Amino acid sequence: MLGVQAYQFNHALTRSPAKSVIDGLRAGDGPNPVFSHFQSQHQAYQKALEDAGLMVNCLAADEDFPDSVFVEDPALCIGGSVILLSPGAPSRYGEAGRLAAHGQRYFDTLIDLRPRLAAGGRIDGGDILLTGREALIGLSVRTNQAGFDALAAVLQDFSIIARPLETPADILHFKSDCGLLDAETIFCTEQLAKSDCFKGYRVITAPAGDEPAANLIRVNDWVLLAHGHPRSAELLDYHDYQVKLLDISEAAKIDGGLSCMSLRYHRQ
Repeated sequence: MLGVQAYQFNHALTRSPAKSVIDGLRAGDGPNPVFSHFQSQHQAYQKALEDAGLMVNCLAADEDFPDSVFVEDPALCIGGSVILLSPGAPSRYGEAGRLAAHGQRYFDTLIDLRPRLAAGGRIDGGDILLTGREALIGLSVRTNQAGFDALAAVLQDFSIIARPLETPADILHFKSDCGLLDAETIFCTEQLAKSDCFKGYRVITAPAGDEPAANLIRVNDWVLLAHGHPRSAELLDYHDYQVKLLDISEAAKIDGGLSCMSLRYHRQ
C-alpha cells in the first residue's frame, strides 16, 4: 500500500531543457517552443517544487534527446527506489540509459526493467498513476501489454498491485487526462471519468474546456496546476486544496505537462 507516499516527497530530479527541445515530439502542428521561455518556465517549475519542501537536483541538458526534459517518462520512483522504464517513442529509447548513470547518486536502489521486457515491450512513466493503493497503468500508443506485464511483476516486490486500463485513442498518455489529489481522490477529464476506470475513488472532474488542467501534481501540501484554467483552480480551492499556478505553455507546445518534468520521490 502506498498511502500518502503517493504524494508526499522530499526529493525531485529534473533535467534542464536542451536547445534541441524545439524538435520535441508532438501529436499535432503548432509553433515550436521558444527555448529561452522554456528555460524560464522550467526554472519556475523547479522553484515551486523547492517551495513545496523538496530538494531538487537538476541534470544537465542532453542535446541528443530533445524530449529529455520530460524526465518522468523513462523512469518510475517508489520511495527512494527508481525503476528504469522503456519509453515507447523510438527517439527516446536511449533516455533510460542516460538516467542509469545517475542512479546510485540520487536514489537508494536502481532497478532496470529493460532486460526483463519481452521483445517489443514498451512502457512510459506518463502512463503510470500511483494512487494510495495501486498502480493504474494506461495502455496507450507509448505503453503496451508487454511493458505492463514486466512492470507489474516488479511492483509485486513493493506490494503494489498494478491494474491495466485502456487509454482512449485520442489521449497521448494516461496522465495527460488525470492527476492524483490525495490517496483516494483523482482529478480527471470528463472523458476518463465516464470510462469508469476510477471506480472506488473520489473523482473531481475538470470543467469542460479545462482538459489540460487534469495533468496536475500533488506535492506535499500543494497542488501544482497549469496556468490558464481559472475554473479548475476555483473548483480545487472549493474542495480545500492549496493551488499554485504555473505557466508551462512552452512544454505544452510539445505535449508536455507538469507531471512529466520531474521525478518526485521520498528518500530516507
